Amino acid sequence: FAVIDLGNNFHRFGPWGDNLDWQRIFRSPNYYLDALLSDEELESNFRYEMPDDLREEFGNSDEVYFDIQKTYVESIRAGESSKVVLERSIAQHAKICVENSEDVYDALTLARKLGDDIDFRIGRYTKCISKSTFNFVEWLKGEYRKKLNSYIRTNF
Repeated sequence: FAVIDLGNNFHRFGPWGDNLDWQRIFRSPNYYLDALLSDEELESNFRYEMPDDLREEFGNSDEVYFDIQKTYVESIRAGESSKVVLERSIAQHAKICVENSEDVYDALTLARKLGDDIDFRIGRYTKCISKSTFNFVEWLKGEYRKKLNSYIRTNF
């Protein structure tokens, strides 16, 4: 037989060469399959990593990662509105843009380069609040970008 790696297998099945209880798997294959993580569950544990060339443009910032899920949980536990998660995310994005810019125009240019990071954060946020429609997510991405640009203009 042939082994075909379809991706994410380490996270789904464990490391190659790991001991599997094949007798248990053959006795109840449906139980084994139900216990495997779906692609969506696997991807929910992934973290956005800024590409190296873009990260170089944010070299003056020690940390560019922002944990939406952690911030969401903390804000809900503190009795705050879930909107504060996006406000804090925007503030963090603005901070790293300002730290790496000489003027407001440089900061706005850097903010435009954060598209993938913004999309990732919005995706995480919408999973935290619940399943959201495509139109709502697209609107939220647009609003985020507008608020980020506005925040940079007022706080530079």
